[in-house]
Amino acid sequence: MSDTRQNAPSAPTPAPNIPASKSNSKRKWLMTLLAGVILVAAVAYGVYYFLVARWHESTDDAYVNGNVVLITPQVTGTVIAVNADDTQTVKIGDPLVVLDHADARVALQQAEANLAQTVRQVRGLFANDEQFRAQIAQRQSDLSRAQDDLRRRLTVAQSGAVSQEEISHARDAVKAAQAALDAAGQQLASNRALTANTTIANHPNVLAAAARVRDAYLSHARDTLPAPVTGYVAKRSVQVGQRVSPGTPLMAIVPLESVWVDANFKEVQLKHMRIGQSVRLTADVYGSSVVYQGTVVGFSAGTGSAFSLLPAQNATGNWIKVVQRLPVRIALDPRELQAHPLRIGLSMQVDVDIKNQSGSQLGSAQNTVYQTNVFDKYGDEADAEIARIIAANAGPDAGTTSTRKSAAHEAKATSGAAIM
Repeated sequence: MSDTRQNAPSAPTPAPNIPASKSNSKRKWLMTLLAGVILVAAVAYGVYYFLVARWHESTDDAYVNGNVVLITPQVTGTVIAVNADDTQTVKIGDPLVVLDHADARVALQQAEANLAQTVRQVRGLFANDEQFRAQIAQRQSDLSRAQDDLRRRLTVAQSGAVSQEEISHARDAVKAAQAALDAAGQQLASNRALTANTTIANHPNVLAAAARVRDAYLSHARDTLPAPVTGYVAKRSVQVGQRVSPGTPLMAIVPLESVWVDANFKEVQLKHMRIGQSVRLTADVYGSSVVYQGTVVGFSAGTGSAFSLLPAQNATGNWIKVVQRLPVRIALDPRELQAHPLRIGLSMQVDVDIKNQSGSQLGSAQNTVYQTNVFDKYGDEADAEIARIIAANAGPDAGTTSTRKSAAHEAKATSGAAIM
């Protein structure tokens, strides 16, 4: 019996008794907690959306843009000096490129000599007025003397002291004197047609010669290409010794203090976007630590694809609708740009606050004017040079005295002609 007890299988150990109700309760609590978290997150997002998010439109498809002022010559010439290079700063009026002055200087000297000669010729015309007036006075005296001789001979003709032939000669002398007076009057009138109602400086011949001097002076001055704006030099391609012609791009100047941002928003984001709305921007070059405050100032007249070199033809059979993007122009604060300068082409993160929708999308865009006065001095210098040449060759009075006296002399000539 002892062997039989040893070989018998042992009874299994009973498993611990875990209540099923406790496991179900824990699972239910976890699901309730998860549902509560989701509900709280949904409520929080809903509150955030209705209070904040729905008033903002953002994009990372935005880049810095600005003016690129090309430097191109206005005359043909050979480059003899280049005074700026890429990455350098230039100020308005600084000479950037200098062309050879030899040809332009010769043309200017010829034009100046022609102006001086023209002034002297016109001065001679005014002097001829005085000469012709003096001739008229002489012819009037001759006519008066001939008329007196004829009158005396007619008085004594009844006594037979004067023959009819002598009286006939006296009448012929009166006619000859009258013809000489008429010829002198015509000469004065012909010369006055060239000088009437003008002075030496305002004479048409002088003005034409002065215009040629001005043209030659401008061509000479344009051999030096100044910087039209203050900025940074970029895209320099000109070299010393290069022969350039009008319109050839030599370099560019970028005024970085007046850059802006072109943000390309999807068309579905533009419904509530208006001019004048405030914008918050960050640049990838500085990160989120530097925030720019901008303003929406305008919308492009068309999408990027419409203004591309090869715009899409939507009438073809393989057309696929693609969400379009429209460039929105955003102005930046110059003080922030001075503190943290940007360069053209840098990437930006843009967030537009669209809560204020009092503006419009197109009608209230302000016109921007770009201008420079760096070339104005050329015209002023040319006028000063013309005035100097005229003053040096016109002499005293410059024809004004002749102009003032012309009316009186012509009136006297007319009265003399009436005597006959």
